[in-house]
Amino acid sequence: MTRSFRLLPASLAVAVLAVFAPAAQAGPPLICHPVDIGSAPSLPWGSGPGWNTPLAAYDRTHLVGDTLALLSPATPVRVRMETLRRATVYAMNDPERSRELLARLEARAREGAAGSDDALALFDAGYLIESLKEARVITGRDIVDPGRDGEAMVREARRRRGQDQDMAYAAEVIASGKPKAKSQP
Repeated sequence: MTRSFRLLPASLAVAVLAVFAPAAQAGPPLICHPVDIGSAPSLPWGSGPGWNTPLAAYDRTHLVGDTLALLSPATPVRVRMETLRRATVYAMNDPERSRELLARLEARAREGAAGSDDALALFDAGYLIESLKEARVITGRDIVDPGRDGEAMVREARRRRGQDQDMAYAAEVIASGKPKAKSQP
């Protein structure tokens, strides 16, 4: 057997993984694709495979206050993304709690909470809007007006922050969940 024939199975395996690996990350990206935050503080979360492992014992009446406390000016963007993802999962079957969290984040963005970075406040509100819009795929109902443009808020936050690679990443994740425009013949 020649060397090239022995390499064929390995090459084929790599090609199959390259084609099918993205399928393992199915579902709306802002909700179904956890962001690796290491040991950074975020909302409590269960263990197990997959995206949907909220901690059953977590008292969701604390969700809004806990989320707001975690989104301090010192919180890195990727931790904000994961915290907002978890908040969305906890609240997507509780539209009133979702709307309360969004209202509080929008108030922060409008008023500029004391000591906060206005770009981060705008980012948080925009990212939650887009996460709640994606929740429709799972819940079958609109939690926020689908016409709301959280993506534009995230782009504006990114503009205000300059060369922030994590905000660029967040904008890419949001865009990846949008339907692709059909090319004209």
